[in-house]
Amino acid sequence: MNILTKALILIESIVFPTCCQICGKQSSKLMCKNCKKQIMNNAIFNVEYLNEGNHYFKEHDYIFLYKEDIRKLILDYKFNDKSYLYKIFSEIIINNKKIYGNLKKYDIIIPVPIHKKRKRQRGYNQSELIAKEIAKKTKIKYEPKCLVKKINTKPQSLLNKNDRRRNIKNAYKINNKEKLQDKKIILFDDIYTTGSTVNECSRILIKNGAKEVLVLTLAKD
Repeated sequence: MNILTKALILIESIVFPTCCQICGKQSSKLMCKNCKKQIMNNAIFNVEYLNEGNHYFKEHDYIFLYKEDIRKLILDYKFNDKSYLYKIFSEIIINNKKIYGNLKKYDIIIPVPIHKKRKRQRGYNQSELIAKEIAKKTKIKYEPKCLVKKINTKPQSLLNKNDRRRNIKNAYKINNKEKLQDKKIILFDDIYTTGSTVNECSRILIKNGAKEVLVLTLAKD
């Protein structure tokens, strides 16, 4: 690195100082110490094994309970144009040894898709951003186009458990079926409430040749 490059980097750091992506205070990292401490105090890194019931996935790993400050942060990320928070969420997931070890047992990571109309309205799919970053850091293959939402359903948050199940039934389709054959899949979503969405996605993945599905979410409600 020559002197001019070093000087430009120094000037940039003075004019555009790095800020904490949560509180906005100056910080050399994505999170300042206070915000990181607060978030990590809420992290539980839970692993659930589902051996009973009508589940098409065998395991659910999640990082937080969906409440209070974490709930607000996820809602900001999802609906308030704070897409940049994907880096913080993916970093927290990857840096936990237990979760990281589980993920490395799998072949492919797929985000739960949203309908193309909703994606245009929001500008991004929050699950895609995190899943892509996890794939990049873990070297797990990222296949966002294998699973597609073909029906623009009502928002699940507006429905009860039974209606959620009916609402999401047959709303997804598979592309590139050959990529799923005998593969162990990580299915990533932001929030797990009743599990209807990830279960339907898991069902269609298994039906089309996937060997096993692990559901990974930021939070459980």
